[in-house]
Amino acid sequence: MRKMTATLRDGRTLEFMMVDDPPAGGMKKTYFSPDRSYVVQFFHDQAAATDPNRMARLEAVVGKYNPTSDPKTGEYWKRLFCWPTAIVVKPHLGVIAPAYPSNYFFETGPFRGKEKEGRWFSSPKLRSLLPEKERGSWTNYFQVCILISRAVRRLHQAGLAHSDLSCKNVLIDPSRGLSVVIDIDSLVVPQLFPPDVAGTPGYIAPEVLSTLHLPLKDPNRKHPSARTDQHALAVLIYEYLLFRHPLRGPRVNSIKSAEEDEQLSMGGKALFIEDPNDSSNRPKDLKTPYTELGRHLSELFQRAFVKGLHAPNDRPGAIEWERGLIRTWDMLLPCINTACQQRWFVLHDMKQPRCSFCGMPIKGQIPVLKLRKETRSGQWMQDGQLVVHDKGQSLFKWHVFDNIFPGEEADRTPQGYFAFYQGKWVLVNQQMTSLTSPGGNRVPPGQAVELKDGSQIRFSQEAHGRIVEVQMLHL
Repeated sequence: MRKMTATLRDGRTLEFMMVDDPPAGGMKKTYFSPDRSYVVQFFHDQAAATDPNRMARLEAVVGKYNPTSDPKTGEYWKRLFCWPTAIVVKPHLGVIAPAYPSNYFFETGPFRGKEKEGRWFSSPKLRSLLPEKERGSWTNYFQVCILISRAVRRLHQAGLAHSDLSCKNVLIDPSRGLSVVIDIDSLVVPQLFPPDVAGTPGYIAPEVLSTLHLPLKDPNRKHPSARTDQHALAVLIYEYLLFRHPLRGPRVNSIKSAEEDEQLSMGGKALFIEDPNDSSNRPKDLKTPYTELGRHLSELFQRAFVKGLHAPNDRPGAIEWERGLIRTWDMLLPCINTACQQRWFVLHDMKQPRCSFCGMPIKGQIPVLKLRKETRSGQWMQDGQLVVHDKGQSLFKWHVFDNIFPGEEADRTPQGYFAFYQGKWVLVNQQMTSLTSPGGNRVPPGQAVELKDGSQIRFSQEAHGRIVEVQMLHL
């Protein structure tokens, strides 16, 4: 190991440690800085150094399209992306990027020091090899899916596409509910720079895989784009919430070779394992159907893998996944079975609620708050639900007001919390200045209002303040 110097496009120099066998991917090899705070990544294909399109793409990615340089939200996006910060021109063409935070490497067990690629957690076989501490809780996977959707939404809002979203290029930390998107330098900028890669097997959109045999410039060949990102995003979400691949089932599409069968099964003849109209690819041991994830996510999975599997324009966008996941997050309930592996589930059946994973029936009183917004003076329409539990659940501004979205700029200060106190469910006010009880009395911060079946509580008297109706489930 020896210290070397990299020269950047702007003339600056940075040091890196040269090793004989550096980590390498399909396009780059990686060297760490002396303090391991950043990495220098050199492209395998050095002919790219003379390609004006490649250089223009890198300049656009590092500069114009870089969300981490945004003065308002840049620090937030630094947690969701390992975004390149500079272009290297000597000794070879490459990029400078932040090193992954230490929590994206396994801390314990036989895989200590390895990157936390998603496949370790979504594959039941690999998952069983991990220490329980590393596996994380099901709610943490839910948080991971929200963050991945948010990151992809940010790319697509800027007109970009990742082109190779997969378990390899999205590292996750289920023990903390965190994720980070990597390999940003190959972003697709529509109408300007063509994609460098087709994607990773299992995440490549069917239309791309089924036209790979065509010449690169053939008008019928389909290339990575925001639409193909949408397919890969749906695959990732399905894998992390249900721990299986949405297209890998028992159906065989070719007996000639495993390669041809894979090509067809993920490409032209891809079939959702839970397709409601064709069960030929359905595993016999399918335990938790996607419909157990509630109405919002069920509709999105139907659009992604039934209607939109071979019709890219019908796929849901990243913003729809982000919204659907957040709405569904508000429907999560802890399982009362202490032996349940997932420990949480989506309360989608109000009449006979049971855990979707272990089947345990739910007992007791469960308040469900029907969130209502004012569409015109005196007219209120339901636009969400919040299932109440006492496992550290808080009320936030996006619950209190109908015009706030819990995205990167949202204020995450708790406005109140729920508790089961002396046999009654209560909402304890923390920050709401005009919380009003069902009787019309103001409830100041530090005071509580009881949740009674059929009662209405006004979270705020300000513009866009919501009213909630309490539905008490007696089980």
